[in-house]
Order: sequence, then structure tokens, then C-alpha cells
Amino acid sequence: QVQLVESGGGLVQAGGSLRLSCAASGRTFNMYAMGWFRQAPGKEREFVAAIRWSALITNYADSVKGRFTISRDSAKNTVYLQMNSLKPEDTAVYYCAANYAGWGLISKNTYASWGQGTQVTVSS
Repeated sequence: QVQLVESGGGLVQAGGSLRLSCAASGRTFNMYAMGWFRQAPGKEREFVAAIRWSALITNYADSVKGRFTISRDSAKNTVYLQMNSLKPEDTAVYYCAANYAGWGLISKNTYASWGQGTQVTVSS
């Protein structure tokens, strides 16, 4: 399996920006895509964004379109999530995950490996 380590979370005021990073190591050679999910207290883990590793095709949840950008650096095996115009409702633990299935990128059930998560808190 691949090991994933997130970083870059923190506390920011509404309207501010953060960039999350997720470094992958181990079994990365046949990884189809990487995704970001988030989970707020008392809520289900939800899809945020995904990027197909070889084709650079991206998907976004409607709630973050136009504000968040997912990207990747294949040389560093790292995926990023640039978050701009942050809102209090973006507050959550953010997780990156690896998909080998090749489908279902918006479903958490198709991701085989998960990072430990990083806390993002947006104050109003």
C-alpha cells in the first residue's frame, strides 16, 4: 500500500487561504488518482477534489468549485490542495487518499489508502 502524509492545515480567518500538501510513498506506481476529502464534527466524510495521476483531469465538489484547486507534482509524488476564499463551513479535518480502482473518484469507498488528516479551521 501507499503511505500518505498530509500537512499545511491550520487556523485562518474567513476569506483567507491555505495550501495543503500530501506526500505519497510506497506503492505509487499504479495509483490511478488521488483525492481530498473532509470531515466536519458530526458529519459524514465528503468528497472535495480529485486528480487523475497521469491525465491531470480534475473533479471538484460543487461547494468548492472556483475556490479550491487540486494539483500534483509527480516528481515529488505529492498532491496539493490550494484553498482560497475560505469560509467557516470549510472547517473540517482534511484527508488525502489514493485510488487504484480507476473509477468512482467522488466516493470514499473506492479509495484504498488514507492519510492521518490535517485540521483546517476557518474563523468568522
